Parts: sequence; C-alpha cells; structure tokens
Amino acid sequence: MEKNWTSYFQQQLPEIIEELRTYVEMETPTHNKQAVDRLGSLIAERFRQLGCRVESLPQEQYGNQLRMEYGDGNEQILILGHFDTVKEIGTLAVEPCREENGRLYGPGTYDMKAGIVFSYFALRAMMEHNLSPKNKLVFFWNTDEEIGSVSSEMLIREEAKRSKYALVLEPAAGDGSLKTSRKGGGDFILKVTGRAAHAGNDHAKGINAIAELAHHVLAIQSFTNYEAGTTLSVGTITGGSASNVVPDFAMTEIDVRIQSREERERITRLMSQLTPVHPEAKLSVEGGITKPPMERTAGTEQLFLHAQEQARLEGFELTEQGVGGTSDGNFAADAGTPTLDGLGPVGDGAHASHEHIVIDAIPGRIAVMLRMFLTLS
Repeated sequence: MEKNWTSYFQQQLPEIIEELRTYVEMETPTHNKQAVDRLGSLIAERFRQLGCRVESLPQEQYGNQLRMEYGDGNEQILILGHFDTVKEIGTLAVEPCREENGRLYGPGTYDMKAGIVFSYFALRAMMEHNLSPKNKLVFFWNTDEEIGSVSSEMLIREEAKRSKYALVLEPAAGDGSLKTSRKGGGDFILKVTGRAAHAGNDHAKGINAIAELAHHVLAIQSFTNYEAGTTLSVGTITGGSASNVVPDFAMTEIDVRIQSREERERITRLMSQLTPVHPEAKLSVEGGITKPPMERTAGTEQLFLHAQEQARLEGFELTEQGVGGTSDGNFAADAGTPTLDGLGPVGDGAHASHEHIVIDAIPGRIAVMLRMFLTLS
C-alpha cells in the first residue's frame, strides 16, 4: 500500500474520462426501462471482465437491478450506486458531454455515473496488481434511485443487513466533503372538502375549503424546527373553480425533511392529528416520510476517520458534512449498517444543466476508494 495511487490513476485519466463519456452518452431516464437496461448490460459486462460474479435482478417496470460480488470472505462490504438519471432522452442534444475548463459536463456525470466508473477502475487496479480485499465486496447498482428506489428499497435493506459496512458512491458535497449524515424526507398531501355555494346569493351556506386549508398551511409551516434539522414546506396549493363560487375542495403538497427518527415520529404524529377548524369541513392526509434519515453514528464516524486516513496517505485532506438530500445510503443506515456517503466525484449541478465533475479531482477520489476497498476489515 506504499504506492501512490493518485499518480497511478492520473496516468489513466484519459481512459477514465472516455469510459465515463460512454456511460453518459447512453441516456438512462428512470422510466425508460429499455434505455436503462442497455447501459446495465454494458456495466455488467465490464465488471464481469474483472472477475465479478454478476447477477441481474429482473424488474418489470424499471431497469434490472445489478448485484455483483468481488473477492471472498466471511463478511461483506456493500457498495451502493445508481445509473438512472432524471434527464429524458434527447437531453444530450442541448447538454452534450464535453470538457471545458477542467470540468467534464453532461447529464449523469456528477449524479452519479462517475461513481460507478471510479469503482470499475479501482477494481481493475486491484486485479492488475493482484490485490485482494479483506472482505467480500458486494456492489449494488440501482436503477430507480431518482424516484425513491421504489423497486429496490427492500433489496438494498436486505443487502445492508448482511453487510459490515456500506459505502455510497454518490457525488461528494460541493467542496469535496464526504457525507456523514443525510436528512430523511417525504411528501404529505392534505386534502380539504367543503361545500360549494353561490358566493353572492348563498355565501353563508358554503364551506370554503380554501379558507379551511389556510389555517392548516400556517399550522404545518409552524412544525418546522431548524435546530432539530426539520423543515416543512408547503409547495403547491390548488382549489376552487371560479371566483363567484365558494370552493368545495382544496389541497396542498408538503415537502418534509427530518434529521432524526424522533422528528420523523413527531411530524408523522402531528400530521395525523390535524382536525378541521370548521366543524363541517373534512380533512384527508395522504403520503408520509418515506425515506428515513441517515444519522451520523459512531460507526459512520469510524468510517469517515478511516477514509480521512487513506486520503492523507495520498497527500490530501478529506472533510465531512451533513446534507439535506437523500440517497440509498438512508436505507442502508436505517437497516443498522454503518454508512459513509459521498465517495464519488467532486463537482456540482446535480439535476441541472450545468452538471459536471472536476477532472483534476478524479485520481484522488479513485485512490481513496481503492484504499477503502482494500483496508476495511
């Protein structure tokens, strides 16, 4: 392990970029199973060539999930990532994969095809140098992460329960930090049913659903607790049919982010306890907090400190931070597995037109990833 792997991967940078470009130029919107499976077949073949035991887990609606094993051992380390994107087919026409000012742009570069490509080159280096991990490595490449991992959540949870650690190859935070905590989240929908009436002739006979909803909008916003890391945001409101009709229906969608299980329970309880202000109005609450928080535990801290040590051996520093977005790491952590996230590329612009990764940071990120694969025990 005395070798400087950053220098090694620096020499391979043109090949790494070309491989990532291949992935990016195969567009993979979550809802296009055929497109996602096309890239999945390529990824499966790439890792199979390295000696991985590859299993394709068929899905009817979304792309087939990929599970791969490398190495042996009584215990396993889970490596998580996804290759579906939020961008539709045709995005490349207006957001082409290109190099500019030391950055590689393109849909999926940052979130998160680069992470999968990095792991491929880390494994290839291990194979070429006859290096073996201390534990079996299990790679789970997800195909529906961008819509909440609807077909893969239980598979990920089951795999995490069998694993000693989970490493998530999602992109780093904007400054290159690893992610040691993530908020959980979900969406609630509040529907109000009132009674329609002519706004001029029979105003008193109506039950104004929008007025009823207004009371609850203010109440729901007040559930926010910044110190606890909890936010509720009323994001949309719809209701009514015409200005001269007392509206009999209104609804709102509420985004919720929480940082602890306790807050998840508190918000779920408060939403379920909403009651009408007008005695004849009716309320209906749907949805919920679907992703648990990824909390910073002692196990997560241990993983981070280990990664930090590996980075120092490569001559640079790693920092950590908590973030508001979610990943499959939330499920792994909720299963009780120490989880470290953000081991993928440095860059910016997830889901945006300026999505990119920083090319100079690539060798160091792969070097740390390789060292983590080899040294975790």
